[in-house]
Amino acid sequence: MSGRENGPDWSARDRAPGARPRVIVIGAGVAGMATGCYAQMSGMETRVFEKHVLPGGCCTAWSREGYLFDYCIEWLIGTAEGNNAHRIWRELGALDGKTIANFDLFNRVVDVDGRSVTFYNDPDRLEHHLLELSPADARQIRSFCRDLRRFTALDLHPFLTPPPLKTVRERAEMLRTVLPAFRLLWRTAATPMQTFADRFQDPLLRRAFRNIFFQDPEGFPLLPYLFNMAAAHNLNAGFPQGGSLGLSRSIENRYTSLGGVIGYRSRVERILVEDGRAVGVELRRGERHYADHVVAACDGPTTVHRLLGGRYTGPRIDRLYQEILDRPGALFPAVVSVFVAVDGESGGTDPHSTTYLLSAEQGAELPGALQNSLVVQLRSRYSDGFAPPGKSVLHCTYFSDYDYWRALRDRDRRAYRARKQQAARFVRDFLEQRYPGIGARIDLVEVASPTTTERYTGNSRGSILAWKAFSEADDVAAEFVNKDRMRLPGLSGFSMAGHWAGLGGLIRAASTGRFAVQYLCEELGMPFRAWESAGEEPWHSGKLGTLPQLDRRSARADRKPATPAPGRTPA
Repeated sequence: MSGRENGPDWSARDRAPGARPRVIVIGAGVAGMATGCYAQMSGMETRVFEKHVLPGGCCTAWSREGYLFDYCIEWLIGTAEGNNAHRIWRELGALDGKTIANFDLFNRVVDVDGRSVTFYNDPDRLEHHLLELSPADARQIRSFCRDLRRFTALDLHPFLTPPPLKTVRERAEMLRTVLPAFRLLWRTAATPMQTFADRFQDPLLRRAFRNIFFQDPEGFPLLPYLFNMAAAHNLNAGFPQGGSLGLSRSIENRYTSLGGVIGYRSRVERILVEDGRAVGVELRRGERHYADHVVAACDGPTTVHRLLGGRYTGPRIDRLYQEILDRPGALFPAVVSVFVAVDGESGGTDPHSTTYLLSAEQGAELPGALQNSLVVQLRSRYSDGFAPPGKSVLHCTYFSDYDYWRALRDRDRRAYRARKQQAARFVRDFLEQRYPGIGARIDLVEVASPTTTERYTGNSRGSILAWKAFSEADDVAAEFVNKDRMRLPGLSGFSMAGHWAGLGGLIRAASTGRFAVQYLCEELGMPFRAWESAGEEPWHSGKLGTLPQLDRRSARADRKPATPAPGRTPA
């Protein structure tokens, strides 16, 4: 299949004299393909091995009867021109030929009693709205909006170069940005959102502020909320045409146009090591491929424990994968996704995204729910191509307990499927209450649990973003990038990239690929090179290619029958 799978023979242990350095990348997620792109631009020869049939990892989508269920992106940092995050996406071709959807609000939160608060991205509009809702909280409201205005003036996108490799000029530019805003950054990073929210007198505002990011990630400070809302106000946190898989396909196209090769259905079983150096990989079918350097841009626990047998660890790796990994709250919460395909338009005059706060009784009806809330996103408003003409898609999500779903699936598949059908029924009934008559127009419902995510993407515990930001793991991971240079103790010729190396967020995933190649170029004495893609052909949904069904074996349709049937639920 063109540059995706037909590559040179790397079965020989040593490359020919004068040949370009060879790099093997494990995983065709955003980080893996970014690594491949930057290595190709810097004069290396690369191959990416991916166990799935699609690029993107968690940045993906799947089709069902003409609908496209987009799984990952809710907003993307770097959609506006003039900043380093945007530069990375242009270097990777991720936004080539695409329009960007921007919304005037980040999210709306609706309480059980019907009262709502809308988190407008514009600080003035937000302040006016919040003061109307709760004049008694004027001081707290003005404080938040004042900080939001300050963040809109910041240009802080440290994604181009890892700190150890920054030039004197780059360090000076960073200081010029950070020093004037140091007190703002320090204070908002040191103030937990929960503490800030608890200061409101209005009970709705106390709950709503925690759910600006749709649900409460628990433990986040004010800083990321202000940063992302400010980015959205500056049109720098939009939604790219084509969505998650569209982004991945564009990066895949950029990579293969640079000469890179992706091998799909190519599961790596182990990393080959000789005399303390990674020299290649062995695939499940027994093939061996050799290279000068191996980059694991896949699941962290899988890399450390299975691909390398747990032999290359040190204090930081042991702390992450032996001490922190299984602690409650160490990973970003797993999610249950319920996609609802509707004949006709849906949502009425509601905004694109709403968090509905539930009563304790309602929350108990959602299988494995961690919080009493449900997020409803009108996905057809994000991009074209998500539904056939005259139809629409809603994406309903909630944070969920991975262990709950894992135990069910291991113990009793029938009970596991029943709980997924229960989630589908809850969402169907909830939407019918919100939009009377929608139930009769629902074509199908599809449910993906945390174990679905783990099975199809390989992400441990179904966590899309891996280590939770602003946690103990955040500090250790930062040291892994800046001090260990994304390498494991006692193992040369090897690097890690991706969320497990640099934490969550697609721009951070892409930047870890850039960092890995910059470190490698320094080691090999090669200049690091990167340039923006010149692709300008307008994007269209045909570029997504042929999409698989998520799970043909266990899928059940929830169509538009006289008597509603249970939801289709992929494993």
